[in-house]
Amino acid sequence: MISQQKFQQEIDIIIKNAIREDVGDGDHSSLACIPENAKGKAKLLVKDNGIIAGVDFAQQVFHYIDSTLKITVDLPDGSFVRYGDIALIVEGKSRSILMAERLVLNAIQRMSAIATQTNKYVKILQDTRTRILDTRKTTPGIRALEKWAVKIGGGTNHRFGLYDMIMLKDNHIDFAGGIEKAILKTRQYLKEKNLDLKIEIETRNLNEVKEVLRVGKVDRIMLDNFNFDDLKTAVKLINGKYETEASGGITEETLLKYAECGVDYISSGALTHSVKNMDFSLKAF
Repeated sequence: MISQQKFQQEIDIIIKNAIREDVGDGDHSSLACIPENAKGKAKLLVKDNGIIAGVDFAQQVFHYIDSTLKITVDLPDGSFVRYGDIALIVEGKSRSILMAERLVLNAIQRMSAIATQTNKYVKILQDTRTRILDTRKTTPGIRALEKWAVKIGGGTNHRFGLYDMIMLKDNHIDFAGGIEKAILKTRQYLKEKNLDLKIEIETRNLNEVKEVLRVGKVDRIMLDNFNFDDLKTAVKLINGKYETEASGGITEETLLKYAECGVDYISSGALTHSVKNMDFSLKAF
């Protein structure tokens, strides 16, 4: 949805803000007891099993703090890791390593949990045509990291924000005065603003699906909180004319059954809002 340049800008902002938040006017613990020119090594130790994510980000953090740090990566993003593995080794100024430590660990623990959960969903869907999507249900301020982790886990990113895709949800439709008005007003807006954005519209029942099909002028139809029978019927009605996306309360246990209804995508907020961080530590040696 967004360009690689825009994505990297988001990552740069996250790093800068996180260092501002954590370091402030100095890492006084390290400044107090570690000589300025002291050198050291540390290993990123895996203390869990799953898919690692955030290694590339960690390298960016280390180099943002100190471009002279040397990083050796043994387990890149997307690797399956086990308890006791060493993902990377960083060496250089001890103060620099310590300054980066918490941000690196926080990111890798969170991103790896998301990548691991996403990969579970991807494997469940591997024999279907359905792809798993993330949502905007992300931690404020670090959406880029969480969506990056979804990709590392094999998932597909939905829109990044409110600006890179139109999604007409129930409140938009109700405030606009109905499905037809919402779609036509949106089309006119895009034309007036000379914007090339895809339009997705949410439907809550089969009657709304039929109305969207009558009006047309969209790219994807979201089928929200449909039961299995209605979802199958909706997919048949749409008949490939528009992309389809199922959403709403879909769990790891019900995922495959939803996919077997024939939808193109399933979106899941649980990929990012309900994971438990994986365990890693950075140990000097």
